[in-house]
Amino acid sequence: MKLEHCLALRNRRMRPAAALALALLTSACAVGPDYQRPDAPLTPAFKEAPAEWGQWKPATPQDAAHRGPWWAIFNDPRLDTLMAQVQVSNQTVRAAEAQYRQAIGILRGARAGQFPLVSVQGSAGRARGATGSVGSSQAVSLGASWELDLWGRIRRQVESSGASAQASEADLASTLLSTQATLAQTYFLLRITDAQQALLQRTVTDYQRSLQLVTNQYRAGIAQRSDVLQAENQLKSAQAQLIDIQIDRAQYEHALAVLTGQPPAAFDLPAGNFTVSAASVPQVPVAVPSQLLERRPDISSAERRMAAANAAIGIAQAAFYPTLSLSATAGLTAGSLDRWLSLPDRIWSFGPQLAATLFDAGARRAAREQAVAVYDETVANYRQTVLNAFQEVEDNLAAARLLEQEAVVQNEALQAAREASELVTNRYRAGTASLLEVLTAQTAAYTAERTALSLLGRQLTASVTLVAALGGGWEGPQAVAGVPTGVSDSPAPGSVPAPVAP
Repeated sequence: MKLEHCLALRNRRMRPAAALALALLTSACAVGPDYQRPDAPLTPAFKEAPAEWGQWKPATPQDAAHRGPWWAIFNDPRLDTLMAQVQVSNQTVRAAEAQYRQAIGILRGARAGQFPLVSVQGSAGRARGATGSVGSSQAVSLGASWELDLWGRIRRQVESSGASAQASEADLASTLLSTQATLAQTYFLLRITDAQQALLQRTVTDYQRSLQLVTNQYRAGIAQRSDVLQAENQLKSAQAQLIDIQIDRAQYEHALAVLTGQPPAAFDLPAGNFTVSAASVPQVPVAVPSQLLERRPDISSAERRMAAANAAIGIAQAAFYPTLSLSATAGLTAGSLDRWLSLPDRIWSFGPQLAATLFDAGARRAAREQAVAVYDETVANYRQTVLNAFQEVEDNLAAARLLEQEAVVQNEALQAAREASELVTNRYRAGTASLLEVLTAQTAAYTAERTALSLLGRQLTASVTLVAALGGGWEGPQAVAGVPTGVSDSPAPGSVPAPVAP
């Protein structure tokens, strides 16, 4: 109902009972702007996406649809076990869940303002008057008060609290997704570190054999002392790297312990229980880019905060208008116990109360200006969140594509380095190559293999980041037990349209 129409009806002369009924009827009026989602920056397609991804389609909001076990695309049972612990044991996720419950409590408190407040009061006492007489009194009363929401202040408060609760729910989903992505990245880095450690152990063994070979030749008078020192230097350098890489391994394991809600001393992830290869990297599927804006909980949270800030403008605007409330009291009173047993005095009262601020030195106007500025800030934050989302997807699409190309070239370089090392070693044993050539070839082969492992780790972490950037995978929505999917008795976050492309 339009506010002007409400005011016109209230200005008509009506009997008190009819006026009260009209006041209740017109309580549906609400001052302040009605929420409309602002436009967001959009592009027709992802720059780094494959051509088969196509153009945008109208989005169907799905930010409340949980992705299920998106990490299953990596086919790693140990990762599945760790992920199951995050949702129930990670303290950051539990804190976000507590914040969500706080928001629900605030929403319920705001809704309570739409109903009358009923209270009961009892008193008993004795008093001495000016004449010296002593008297006693006992009373019990039942009271009720109800603020009529003529200007929609309470309703705007419920609207703002509901949007804030939905934003808090989206924050919980975003925190869970971010924590899961961090755990997956840390887990894969630990796996790569274990693979590099195994490589170093094999390298140390090979260097020990080379040193033994050179030492034997030196004792036979075939090799020089400098050859022995060079081989020993190569071995000691590899042993130092083997010790140093254990620092990274220990820190990754400690991080996994904290992410799963455990002290590092109580967590152990033995090495050698898994393998890592290029097959572990999932392929980016053919997908529709608008899924980004349907599924990302951080975008939903930013949009819901805009709605809450918009409702706050109405709350500030309602302060310019008077408040009308109804109050009623009924009770019994008596001066003695005998009076209570016979017929105590009955008391009652009923009537409206009208209150308005005549002068506040511009405080209400300042509060409204502040509410408008807060809304403008949330709009800018929302648009920036959308831009950041585009950037994250573009960055990781490019990383996935280029790292895959780089891996092909690096594997070819690794094969060439291994073959060169083998050929030079055979020539050295035949006496047609110097030790320096052998050491150089072995170092090149080791460096190429470690680079290939590091590149594989970058591919795995980029895949995880891309999954998170797309809102939690690229599979269809699946419900997750124990995760909230909407605010009770209020629209789910997905009920507000997500940004869509034309």
